Amino acid sequence: MYTALQKIGIRFNAIYLPEAIAFPSKEMTPVSANFIKNIRRLGYVVKEDLLHQLNELPEHTLQAIYEAFAEVLQVKNNWAPLVSNWDKSTEEKGSRLGTFFQFTSGTLLDCGHSIPDKTFPLNSYNGCPFCGMPFILSNEILTGQGSKKKELSLWTNTHVQELYSNLLQSKTALDATQVDTLKTLLQIFDLPAVTITMKETQMLVTDTLVENGKAAIASTLMSSPVDIMRYLWYKHTGFLQIIAPSVLIKRHAKNQRHMLPVLNQSAAMAILSRESLKLKYNRSTSKMIATWLNNLPMSAEAAAELMHPKRGMWVRFIRALRLPEYSHKPGMGPLARLLDVFYNEKYTVYAAQLEQSRLKFDLDKTFALLKQRPGLFARSLFANMVWFGHEITLAQFKEIEGQIPARLLITLASYATNYFDADNDRIVKPLGGTDKLIKANKYLALYDQEQLQLMADEVTNCCLDMLTVRFTKAQNGNKTVFIDPSLYTMPLPVGDRATSVQDLPAALMGTRFPVEGDTVRLFMQWGVGLPQQHLDMDLSCQIIYDDTKQFCSYFQLDAIGAKHSGDIRSIPNKTGTAEYIELDLAQLQKANARYVAFTCNAYSNGAITPNLVLGWMNSQHKMKVNARTGVAYDPSCVQHRVRVTQNLNKGLLFGVLNVAAREIIWLEMAFDGQTTMSLDLQGLERMIAKLNAKISIGTLLDLKVRAQNLVPTNDPNLADESYTAQWAMDTAKVTQLLID
Repeated sequence: MYTALQKIGIRFNAIYLPEAIAFPSKEMTPVSANFIKNIRRLGYVVKEDLLHQLNELPEHTLQAIYEAFAEVLQVKNNWAPLVSNWDKSTEEKGSRLGTFFQFTSGTLLDCGHSIPDKTFPLNSYNGCPFCGMPFILSNEILTGQGSKKKELSLWTNTHVQELYSNLLQSKTALDATQVDTLKTLLQIFDLPAVTITMKETQMLVTDTLVENGKAAIASTLMSSPVDIMRYLWYKHTGFLQIIAPSVLIKRHAKNQRHMLPVLNQSAAMAILSRESLKLKYNRSTSKMIATWLNNLPMSAEAAAELMHPKRGMWVRFIRALRLPEYSHKPGMGPLARLLDVFYNEKYTVYAAQLEQSRLKFDLDKTFALLKQRPGLFARSLFANMVWFGHEITLAQFKEIEGQIPARLLITLASYATNYFDADNDRIVKPLGGTDKLIKANKYLALYDQEQLQLMADEVTNCCLDMLTVRFTKAQNGNKTVFIDPSLYTMPLPVGDRATSVQDLPAALMGTRFPVEGDTVRLFMQWGVGLPQQHLDMDLSCQIIYDDTKQFCSYFQLDAIGAKHSGDIRSIPNKTGTAEYIELDLAQLQKANARYVAFTCNAYSNGAITPNLVLGWMNSQHKMKVNARTGVAYDPSCVQHRVRVTQNLNKGLLFGVLNVAAREIIWLEMAFDGQTTMSLDLQGLERMIAKLNAKISIGTLLDLKVRAQNLVPTNDPNLADESYTAQWAMDTAKVTQLLID
């Protein structure tokens, strides 16, 4: 438990201690001094109050804290790349094709491959240049080169409980990091008495309650059959969203495709994936679900109508759970009624009614139906404005403004400009799919540019006015406020949630990181804990110019302003392996490069391997490379890092360097394909435009300041309300600004 909470604390630049000592010693002990020295080498310093607390801790406790940092930062893993002096030219005079032939003269390596003379400079390699098998491993890392230290604060049980409550009460769906954190806290602490509004969060809580034998309490969180299906699907697949079985089968099969037909395993994987999705439940689970459905607080007709969109899945669930059998038991009358209504389709489909009235251009009926489901009205607002006209649609929308979740108002205000652009292809991510470009609504062509701009402005102003009204109505006795300038470049945590875990301080999608020096070093580490095997993950980048592009990848180790550390295709036993790319901003600027896109692909069959770590380093100081091993990882220089946990992505874009602005935009964009060449650059541009359009935390706070007549101040310690970068780390807490 202590180690788990310590790792969570690291995500907030903090050291976890259950309780603070009231009157700690201010005299530094040799043990605490040594700890401070070691933690500083990893890129951290501590605040004064935390330092005093550390002075009171015994050596074994400080050692446990350091071990938690070492594990999170992966300082004991193998960070040796394939080429030892990769920061210089490898001077390869041959190609891998030459090593297909077993020459009588040449060097026979441990892997069994014979490398012909005068092809590869083997003294520069830590492994085989043909098969990518590393022979020389190293858990030595570089330390202390970082120019910007991260300041650690004290984190006690009070902070943990506050985080716990914030996560449960989050007004937006949790990202992968928050889900991982909440799962840990649910296993350690009792459930606090708070209101949980997000359905996906309810599933995590439900799962914990069921595991602890509290199914009756969990049933109170089940308000509709959709909630029950979401729980069952989460338990079966691990996904908190209901991704259709056909989508999962296609994704798994597609990830098994290969450039070489002989290695294509997509057909076999489709069969395996279909088999793995078959449903089978024991009696206790069947009885629990039957009881939940029997106790739903709605009519059978209303429940069956909600089941209709996933009718095919429900038929399979009903059979696997033996629900017809349980419906005949005493006290199961509502369940029997539900099954009768569902199977005989004795219900009216809301979506069909809505589409019918919409196609008939029946304004009264259409808007009456939309007002019954405010969330759907908000999600379809843009399309209805184009179809019925913006004036009448917005007038009807304003009538239910108090029922619209604030997160949807933020989303509408953020994306209106992009939507009402007839020439703009939009980037979207279908449920369970990869990011795709879709054409603009074809009916936008019926309007001229001035009309479209008016629509976008009216939506934005309407949504921001609604938010302002909510701030005005909220009681607030405070007078002064401090807003950190960095919050104006930090997007609100609404939409575009990350699917990878951030074990270091989390950042929101679209966050911009300034480049401190002239070098950016990408890194990738994978295979920790896995046995020796062929597992080929590729770290690559695309250098984008106005009229062309270059690659730095396994097939081109050197490019203008970029160098690759070599292509490892087989991992050593348990310790993992690493690849790097070094980017030289001076060379890139001289060559007039616009962007550099950071990508990772699974060249091997399947998706990106779980627990693969991606990120980049940056420092004002020159970052070294170990001349003997080629190790270039220094945790003190890490600017951002993510850990892949999702098993659907074949390719992942994880950052974009804006060369002229000297800043890196962190984002996630999933794409198909074994290599970086599969990345759609037009999709990348649309993704950046989408993130740029998002409303920032600072902008929302400005609405609050004006609505509540707060006076801005430059001193966070004197302000009644202080919104700092540290405050924004808890993104679930940030969502409490969204008043519903």
